[in-house]
Amino acid sequence: MATNNLKTTTIRSLFWKLFEQGGTAIVSLVIQVVLAHLISPERFGELAIMLVFVNVGNVIVQSGLNTAIIQSPDATERDYSTVFWMSLVMSIVSYAIVFFAAPAVADFYAMPSTVWPLRVLVLVLIINAYNAIQEAIVARNLDFRKTATATVVAGIVSCTVGVWIALRDGGIWALVIQQLLQQACKCVVLAFEIDWKPQLVFELDRAIVMFRFGWKLLASGLLEQGYQSLSDLLIGKVFTKTDLGYVSQGKKYPLALGALLDGAIQPVMLSAASRVQDDVDQVKRLARRALKTSTFLIIPAMALFAVAAEPIVRIVLGPQWLPSVPFVRAYCLIYAMLPIHTTNLQVLNGMGRSDLFLRLEVIKKIVSISMLCFTAFVLRSLYAIVGGYIVAAVLCTFINAHPNKRVIGYAYMEQVRDILPAVLLTLLAAAAAYPVSQLALNDFLMVLAQGVVMAGVYLLAAWLFRMEEFTYLLNTAREMLQSRS
Repeated sequence: MATNNLKTTTIRSLFWKLFEQGGTAIVSLVIQVVLAHLISPERFGELAIMLVFVNVGNVIVQSGLNTAIIQSPDATERDYSTVFWMSLVMSIVSYAIVFFAAPAVADFYAMPSTVWPLRVLVLVLIINAYNAIQEAIVARNLDFRKTATATVVAGIVSCTVGVWIALRDGGIWALVIQQLLQQACKCVVLAFEIDWKPQLVFELDRAIVMFRFGWKLLASGLLEQGYQSLSDLLIGKVFTKTDLGYVSQGKKYPLALGALLDGAIQPVMLSAASRVQDDVDQVKRLARRALKTSTFLIIPAMALFAVAAEPIVRIVLGPQWLPSVPFVRAYCLIYAMLPIHTTNLQVLNGMGRSDLFLRLEVIKKIVSISMLCFTAFVLRSLYAIVGGYIVAAVLCTFINAHPNKRVIGYAYMEQVRDILPAVLLTLLAAAAAYPVSQLALNDFLMVLAQGVVMAGVYLLAAWLFRMEEFTYLLNTAREMLQSRS
């Protein structure tokens, strides 16, 4: 693909990906705010335990096969159907396992009322077997307008129903139905938009080719999700489900903010990189652009969220959630490092190096699980556990970046130099915004004032120093508007 055509397509895709992520974030924020006022922290802790099984099941169902479709230069309609039937069988088996294990899970965590909610929630695995293929086709064609539409429609429908159930004292069922309905609606809307339906076709040779790439991502995904699941299950068992509710809420909002900004840039970059994977210089240029642009947006956003965390929690969730504030701040620091993680991993996927992806996951999980066990069983402190997450995240930035020195010639220290200007400007802006917290303002005005001061200082400094990322974003915004006109 010609460079100009690739740039135009990428910019158009970025617009729709931003629209999708933004719409999803707004709808999710609305429902989480309402539900946090209607449902206790303990119920959110129960949901976090239940989602462990859904998230692990999703990794197994997709098996890295959807990424294999995106990355493959010669995927066909028959490949889509072959991968779908593989995913569907895995989803049914996974659902059956969780269905019969639900009473044991509920008994182990002393939450007997969650047996049927868990069984219903895990139906999402079967839906996702179909939906994963549709999303892979969209990403492969850089046609993110379709997922944007489907995501926003699904979010509005599921939000409305979830809040309606919560207002009628539905408790945990409000959370379960909302999540299940969101995926079901998204799948249905995409089915109307995408000209693909599964055929009664299964080609063993193509299944083997896809699985040779995908099994490494499956193993990598299981390692990552296994670690995340171990953490939630450990907190829920060693401490309390209420503690887990505070930690999960503290993680949820920084993660949503990171997904909104970084999640719009990185999938587009993967699809673009997979199209030019034979041109290493072009891939490096895409990687640098993705890293610098994502960092320019995410680091100041996370810093502002951390500085204003206490009034934000009081406004959004209510005073009963104030114990989650330290965890919000900790996860803001963790997800500020998101761009350096995702950029390097997306490059490896785009270049077809799932072998290196798996190797990195093994190394990272050894580091992370060792840290988790030390903080949980030796220090036995919830704050120490979250502090261990921060240390592990810092170490993993180096681990994720290391292979790309050889793969595309993008070394760790070069990446650090690329993001350093955004880090320094963020520190300057945060220092300027901190004195505002000493003023006698109500929570809303406090957040507004800190946001205005920090954004003003950050953008003014970016303009004065003529930061490349700032100029690029302005030009991209103009091109997005022109592409829509």
